[in-house]
Amino acid sequence: MGADLPKQYLQFAGKTVIEHTLSRFGGHPKISGIVVALSSQDKTWDKLQYKCSKILIKAEGGAERCHSVLNALRELSDHANEQDWVLVHDAARPCIQSEDIDYLIHELGNHPVGGLLAVPVRDTMKRSDNSGTVQETVERENLWHALTPQMFRLGDLRDALAKAISDGIEVTDEASAMEYVGKQPKLVKGQWSNIKITHPEDLALAEFYLNKFDS
Repeated sequence: MGADLPKQYLQFAGKTVIEHTLSRFGGHPKISGIVVALSSQDKTWDKLQYKCSKILIKAEGGAERCHSVLNALRELSDHANEQDWVLVHDAARPCIQSEDIDYLIHELGNHPVGGLLAVPVRDTMKRSDNSGTVQETVERENLWHALTPQMFRLGDLRDALAKAISDGIEVTDEASAMEYVGKQPKLVKGQWSNIKITHPEDLALAEFYLNKFDS
């Protein structure tokens, strides 16, 4: 982002990115509580004075996403049951809609494993070498972009992440950890508006989407 602050603390539409994100879950009737994983070096969170009507728990972040999520799940284990569903969401995805959260919960409520929001790949996909030269065109049929939230049972996801980390396996999302222990998550179609703030221009796009949702 080229900013002085981590991207979750950048401002748009009157709030920080993370406040917009948390409001989507804090205001949802099917969400019982929220755990926020924060770096031990974080100096900004406490200045926000964020207020939430749900239970709000802080957990210490880790070196990578998987470590942060595992720490959050371990913290949550003192407050929830092993079979309770958890939704893991990127703080930098402030445009998640309540309808998508509803749909994810509805589609996975009776699923034996859980799953994630995703969108089908719609562009031609290329695989390159390290120099950026095309090596092949990849068939896009049945390829999906993984999004968040990703929804799994607390105990299953915690144990899968712990196993993958212990074995030295790099997992970039929660579904990957579940796949590593032999589970098959379900893909639930989400929306392209569920963008991840990555580049400076994404802030303007996120504001456009939020204005559209709330109008």
